[in-house]
Amino acid sequence: MSEGRWTYLSDMDGVLVKEEHLVPGADEFLAELRGNGIDFLVLTNNSIYTPRDLRARLLRTGLDIPEESIWTSALATAKFLASQRPNGSAFVIGEAGLTTALHEVGYVLTERDPDYVVLGETRTYSFSAITRAIRLIEGGAKFIATNPDATGPSVEGSMPATGSVAALIEKATGRSPYYVGKPNPLMMRSALRRLGAHSESTLMIGDRMDTDVHSGIEAGLQTILVLTGISNEDSVENYPYRPTKVIGSVADLIGRTLDPFGEG
Repeated sequence: MSEGRWTYLSDMDGVLVKEEHLVPGADEFLAELRGNGIDFLVLTNNSIYTPRDLRARLLRTGLDIPEESIWTSALATAKFLASQRPNGSAFVIGEAGLTTALHEVGYVLTERDPDYVVLGETRTYSFSAITRAIRLIEGGAKFIATNPDATGPSVEGSMPATGSVAALIEKATGRSPYYVGKPNPLMMRSALRRLGAHSESTLMIGDRMDTDVHSGIEAGLQTILVLTGISNEDSVENYPYRPTKVIGSVADLIGRTLDPFGEG
């Protein structure tokens, strides 16, 4: 990375896409990053999908993002566990994004005396699987969750997500999970290592004050809040920290990706 050039981390939902539709200008923004030779990763707390799945989903909206430019809480969780206990074992509640990531780092998935219970996102939380997780944690398995999001979006409205199910298990066991995804800055730092980038020259673009901006600040990054997702200008005032910059959408960065914080 040449001196003065920024590296970009960007949340996905609410920043580049919203409700399965392209945020206007997101395609031009990413094309400009590529044209300027700027390294970037697209981040998501959603652990359901593999990078290949997400690439296909994004292609349907008109965004062409390679698999290697997508970083999920499932990948960050797998990388974290591989560093903590190489070739360990886990009982997993989740879908292909999480199970594939754990297999790829050498983990064995088992219901018998696992090192960890790993909770991720799924559209079909099973009461029997949750019960099994509770008993394994009571038996000594360590409790890991991919992300703390309490709800997730759907066409019909909010759905319970990882954070809500984690709260149920925590209430039953008295054991708090370790969350790997945003707002834990660990996810940002693992993304930086993936890119070989430095925090001083990296910015995080997100649509949520409580996850994207929070974790960006804690990881030592500059932060940009866009108003195309969850947080709005009024909600910024509800937090004891502020983003470096607030913009309407990523379209406002077109023509400015080399100098995103300039006054011009």
